[in-house]
Amino acid sequence: MSGQGDAMPPDEAPVIRTIAMPADTNPAGDIFGGWLMAHMDLAAGNIATRRARGRTVTVAVDGMAFLKPVLVGDEVSFYGRIVETGRTSMKIEIEAWRRRREEDVSSRVTAAVFTFVAIGADRRPRALPES
Repeated sequence: MSGQGDAMPPDEAPVIRTIAMPADTNPAGDIFGGWLMAHMDLAAGNIATRRARGRTVTVAVDGMAFLKPVLVGDEVSFYGRIVETGRTSMKIEIEAWRRRREEDVSSRVTAAVFTFVAIGADRRPRALPES
């Protein structure tokens, strides 16, 4: 993935892309950090479920720092990749990038590593299938 100071988002297609809306703001008019985190979790969950070929759960989030605000009307893209796998778990790095809809320049607003565990029908951890 990209470094903190990068001016360009990753080359791959985003896992999720959405528009920040007025209902997603705090009283100061900025987008809630929790809104960003929820979308990052959705993106990571999509990657995790595909890799696990079944149900997964979020068990941890590491290293989230908010670098820049997201404003109403911004297009927000969420990029992700698996950075580590264990027997039942995987760590997925997610980056969020914002772009004013009328501009071409994107800015990285946050990143974090989400840990997911594959679970079975009994909701207990299960081994990841061979990749």
